[in-house]
Amino acid sequence: MSSEPYDDGDAHRITCRLADVLDARGVTLTELSARTGITMANLSILKTGKARAIRFTTLTAICEALDCTPADLLTLREP
Repeated sequence: MSSEPYDDGDAHRITCRLADVLDARGVTLTELSARTGITMANLSILKTGKARAIRFTTLTAICEALDCTPADLLTLREP
């Protein structure tokens, strides 16, 4: 086991499809922020694919606001 701090770099293969779901529903980040109470900054990080993690409460709020499931928002890229 390495003594180096854990750094996953690009090790994860989860992709957030928030931009696609928003486009399909005609919803803006501003509208989603108002519906969920999630800041524009945090939603933007998710939309641009720069997020390294997401809380289940955040995921639940987004799914409820967009009438979708986690599977609609998150996909697993091929290695």
